[in-house]
Amino acid sequence: MPPMAFNGIVTKAGFMNKTATVTVSRWIIHKLTGKRIERSRKFLIHDENNQLRQDDLVTIRNCRPISAMKRFRLERVLKSPETERDIARARKAEETRNATSGSKGGSVLEALKPS
Repeated sequence: MPPMAFNGIVTKAGFMNKTATVTVSRWIIHKLTGKRIERSRKFLIHDENNQLRQDDLVTIRNCRPISAMKRFRLERVLKSPETERDIARARKAEETRNATSGSKGGSVLEALKPS
């Protein structure tokens, strides 16, 4: 089999150990109508570290058969919305912690009190 690499979206992760399901979509042109049609295929991929989460955008590459259904392995994670969200929350919590410790403390409450 020639080397193949696909970009896809993780549709199922965390249910099987070291395995995730990735959906790879492509667009084709209908021969008669000329309209664009989306075709998709699901692949089981090998995720050695169980790092994938649902809705991650990943690159997968074919490899030797790992199990009866797994023929692809994870090459890299291109975008992870949940991880980005966690990082943003941690950054915001750190900024608020620094803002409250750097000021007199309770300045937000003082601003809300009617004079």
